[in-house]
Amino acid sequence: MTQPSSPASPAPSAESATWVALAGNPNSGKTTIFNALTGLRQKVGNYPGVTVEKKVGSLPAGSDGRTDGSGIAGDIRILDLPGTYSLSVRSPDEAIARDVLLGRIAGTPAPGMIVCVVDAGNLERNLYLASQLFDLRRPTVLVLNMMDLASTSGIEIDVPRLQEALGVLVVPTVGNKGIGLDALTKTIRRNPHAPSERQWKMSDDLEAAVAELGSWFQEFRRMDAPAAFSEAMLHIGGDEAVMMRDEEARAIVRGLVAKLDAQGSDWRSEMVEARYAWIHRVIGYAVRRTSSPQRQFSDRLDEVLTHRIWGWAAFIAVMAMMFFTIFTVASYPMDMIDSSFTVLSDGVRNALPPGDLRDLLTDGVISGVGSVVIFLPQILILFFFIGLLEDTGYMPRAAFIIDRMMSRVGLHGKSFIPLLSSFACAIPGIMATRTIESRKDRLVTMLVAPLMSCSARLPVYAVMIAALMPASGGASWMRAGIMLAMYFLGMIAAFAMAWFFKKTLLKGETPVLIMELPPYRRPSMRAILLQMWERSSLFLQRAGTVILGLSILIWALMTYPKTDGASPDMALNHSIAGRIGHVIEPVIEPLGFDWRIGIGLVTSFAAREVFVSTMGIIFNVENADETSESLLDAFRNARWPDGTQLFSPLACVSVMVFYVLAMQCLSTVAVMRRETNGWKWPLFQVAYMTILAYAGSLAVYQGGKLLGWG
Repeated sequence: MTQPSSPASPAPSAESATWVALAGNPNSGKTTIFNALTGLRQKVGNYPGVTVEKKVGSLPAGSDGRTDGSGIAGDIRILDLPGTYSLSVRSPDEAIARDVLLGRIAGTPAPGMIVCVVDAGNLERNLYLASQLFDLRRPTVLVLNMMDLASTSGIEIDVPRLQEALGVLVVPTVGNKGIGLDALTKTIRRNPHAPSERQWKMSDDLEAAVAELGSWFQEFRRMDAPAAFSEAMLHIGGDEAVMMRDEEARAIVRGLVAKLDAQGSDWRSEMVEARYAWIHRVIGYAVRRTSSPQRQFSDRLDEVLTHRIWGWAAFIAVMAMMFFTIFTVASYPMDMIDSSFTVLSDGVRNALPPGDLRDLLTDGVISGVGSVVIFLPQILILFFFIGLLEDTGYMPRAAFIIDRMMSRVGLHGKSFIPLLSSFACAIPGIMATRTIESRKDRLVTMLVAPLMSCSARLPVYAVMIAALMPASGGASWMRAGIMLAMYFLGMIAAFAMAWFFKKTLLKGETPVLIMELPPYRRPSMRAILLQMWERSSLFLQRAGTVILGLSILIWALMTYPKTDGASPDMALNHSIAGRIGHVIEPVIEPLGFDWRIGIGLVTSFAAREVFVSTMGIIFNVENADETSESLLDAFRNARWPDGTQLFSPLACVSVMVFYVLAMQCLSTVAVMRRETNGWKWPLFQVAYMTILAYAGSLAVYQGGKLLGWG
């Protein structure tokens, strides 16, 4: 085994030297390390030209600008790369990790240093990616994370011997407890030298083919030797995503592959086996295994949590607890937020004289912002549970449990997390599909995610259920049952449409779920809270700004042109929104909707929750929400021209069914456009969901009338 040697590649530039790429396998604790190093000094954006999130944090300088006398001065920017098992990738997230490491992303400098986080209890698998990173010959630090779990599993790692064997600096850590982070910070600032010469070797013929292609990359693509070697390995290994970039390189690869095939050796397997042969030598030199009490405990726990019967019981219990918390505990802070905005609106109304400016601020700006912020507690609680399930290691078990059901509609367990996230908001749900390898499976999941009843639908359900069944006229369990039925309807519709898409537009084989079950571990509350902060901020930025602008637009449409001396009803009737409502009334009348409900449908395309505030403006009810008795009284007194009740029980159900199935969310459309890099699929999604909603409401209303339900 050799000691670390001086770098053979050129020293990084002053700009790239301050960029540190944090790489590692999924479930290695990489993001926990990132959060611990950077804290709230993080920014989330997108890589240029793609929709994958770019998470950058800063490691601040010490009081003198340096931690060690010869290290990197000033702030160090740390880039948290998506988790990947190797540089031969299968998903958009993994492709970004590879391209950043190879310096292919415009506007993102090639990292001057790589910090590779590995699971200390699964070195054999994790060192495969590490070996590919060592090939890049950049200053590298190997982080042995979750050392506590490795120790309790009977795995003893001799860190000095491992460091000697790998030729890089090795830092043991327990990320969720903060152990080893000071040593890691000092090691990063010391700017360690590059790994020593490559220690794993292939056959002479294969080495010669890689060297020939690598030389071509150096000469004609101006790459340094380490990058050229990695590119050559990916091209000869048949990475189609890489080869599509360079037709000239593909022609050379075809010739080299033909020569290798003519020799009759299994050279493709050899490219992988050569790395693992070296990994086995390293592990044999530095790792000693004893008994595994912790692993036996995990196995016993998995016998229950992944059982065909008890596993489902545990899954349902966890989901029930999550939704109970969302719909009960969240109600208290939601009421406080609602009261705060009411006080603010009343304050503005009392401070300003009557006029358009006052109405704009109260009915447009404050009402628009409040309609989004009020759902923040539910978003936070959902992401708390998601973070808790991910950090403890239960989330992959839940995906495994639900995989059998989802495979029946052509999806696999990895679609579970995006669909679960969509119960809070379809925006994070659609963004969570990036971990799905198959493009078709990812697209199907994105197309059906908005059918899961998000928190923005709750005000519509609540006000319609209250109108349908007043508190004095029905038991609370009956109202809760109707609410639950709406959620089940959305789930059934999502699975049915997924099955339809997989059989028609996006036809493909039912995917096989292959995923790692990480060890159970104690969650990091710091990491969970940071995730809640990050996701809630994105929700407010992306949804709140759109809804605010459209709320102002809606107010203007319902206010102008002004009719002097007219009653509020007459003024609304002659407004732009009123005219739009009358135009679409013949189309929506078969659903049990008149022109006033039509205005609500049009305006709530911005966001579903706008429906309630729109109804408040239409029926001249101030500070209307789903609990306003004055709004409910207005609903009960609303009539068709022939005197029949507008909001009949059947019409209330029809409205709820429409909102279960319709898109009605411009923010989601915008996110779909970014995720699919075009307007084709977002417009298709709006069209199919609108048709589905219309057909569902039509069936409910007309079918109910035929049955005499009225």
